[in-house]
Amino acid sequence: MKKTIVLSFLGTQLDFSGKRNDRWARWRPNISLCSQPHLQIDELYLLHDSDYERLAGRISADIESVSPETRVIPQQINFRDPWDFEEVYAGLFDWCQNHTFDTDNNDYLFHITTGTHVAQICGFLLTESRHFPGKLIQSSPDSSNPVKSIGRVQTIDLDLSRYDQLASRFETEHQQGSDFLKQGINTANPRFNRMIAEIEKVAIRSAEPILLTGPTGAGKSQLASRIYQLKKIRGQVKGELVSVNCATLHGDNAMAALFGHTRGAFTGAHSSREGFLKRADRGILFLDEIGELGQEEQAMLLHALEHKSFYPVGSDQPQHSDFQLIAGTNRNLLQRIGEGLFREDLLARINLWNWQLPALNERPEDIPANLNFELEQYSQKNGRRVLFNKEARDQFLSFAQSPQSLWRGNFRDLRAAVTRLCTLAESARITTFDVQLEIDRLQRSWNGAKDSGQDHAAQQTGEILGQYLDQQAIQQIDQFDQLQLAAVLKICQQSGSLAAAGRKLFDVSRQHKNSSNDSSRLQKYLAKFSLKWSDLQRS
Repeated sequence: MKKTIVLSFLGTQLDFSGKRNDRWARWRPNISLCSQPHLQIDELYLLHDSDYERLAGRISADIESVSPETRVIPQQINFRDPWDFEEVYAGLFDWCQNHTFDTDNNDYLFHITTGTHVAQICGFLLTESRHFPGKLIQSSPDSSNPVKSIGRVQTIDLDLSRYDQLASRFETEHQQGSDFLKQGINTANPRFNRMIAEIEKVAIRSAEPILLTGPTGAGKSQLASRIYQLKKIRGQVKGELVSVNCATLHGDNAMAALFGHTRGAFTGAHSSREGFLKRADRGILFLDEIGELGQEEQAMLLHALEHKSFYPVGSDQPQHSDFQLIAGTNRNLLQRIGEGLFREDLLARINLWNWQLPALNERPEDIPANLNFELEQYSQKNGRRVLFNKEARDQFLSFAQSPQSLWRGNFRDLRAAVTRLCTLAESARITTFDVQLEIDRLQRSWNGAKDSGQDHAAQQTGEILGQYLDQQAIQQIDQFDQLQLAAVLKICQQSGSLAAAGRKLFDVSRQHKNSSNDSSRLQKYLAKFSLKWSDLQRS
């Protein structure tokens, strides 16, 4: 049978009884604790200041008289200021660290009725964090009991999973948060729903950077906005959401736009300007297409994330800004690092929470719900409610959910399709004729983009090979080898040495060799096409 062990402060006021003959006529917390008929306390650690050693001895004797089976263990613990939170918490934390808890054979209770309010709060926190591996117990007077000294007690288990109603309420709250992030769209894709559930938890529990990746149009900007709104509703941010598309920031203006500038910092700076980072103080900074930031801006951003401060252009006085970063990109940032275009240390800093939003054609089961959402959005924006007839809706969904639907622009394509269908519909009703016209329009658009992309890729391959080989030599190379050789030459162009290029190109296989000679492997590959490293450096 397990023993019950209690940790309790001596109540210097409540436990004290001035007259020995009436000490049982009033309620005293620690005496009450050990007088309960249905609770046997085997050990009571009684924490007290050295100034109250006599009182601790008297209380120990009184406990022995009402509960001989209880072993009272006085523990001296002195605080210079018992109302100083840091000092009290540190003292109790050290006590817990130095005590050996045997939870297999003992049940532990922390008595939170005595001690200062600060001590009671610290007891709660240590129990909640499991540094004190037990439950809370609270004693109080019982007016219905004629024996006033007994009172009553209540145990409190801080493991909330044991409370079905509370667990149900928390689950409901999380579900509401997830629904909010999805804008109320009843999505069915399991992977997407799991991802949103994770994001909801992180959004309300963490202020660390969040990285959202995925193709253009997958909804990164909208999700960042909803995360901000959710945190705003929960009172976790007081500042504003500042959204910046990094692809629009170029040259000197990029640094000034992000970090601000002083008057006269450069030509045309007629007055000082507050940058985006400062505007996002106590709020959220959303940097979309973060992979497009220049190296200098990346270095300054990393410093601002780590130190919550930065220097505006032209100033030697730092500015402070405590913002949460949400970054978005459709780029492969690891590849950008390999190309020397993105800082590895910045990626490490923003990659704590990283989610890749799936493309629309990876979530065909979610298209019906998103179609309803886009129709409702059109109605609210234009004040005109437009609906499909049944045959037209079935026709559109059959096409939209088929493998033939590329949805290259993802939700932007879907939104554009709904906008066109609603605009062209007669009598606010979309017909099968309208749907067929839209299907033809989408297919032409996607096929054109595909052809354009292929032409552009072929043009790039030809341009790179043409720098080192004549047309007759290129025509003797299979298209497969042309594409591979062009990719290798591009890496060579970006690398400062043969060894550096080799390390990038053989980054995986070199890990499995006892001695890797990347330079020799690359030289042999180039020699197949009568090329040398020195040829590449002269071009």
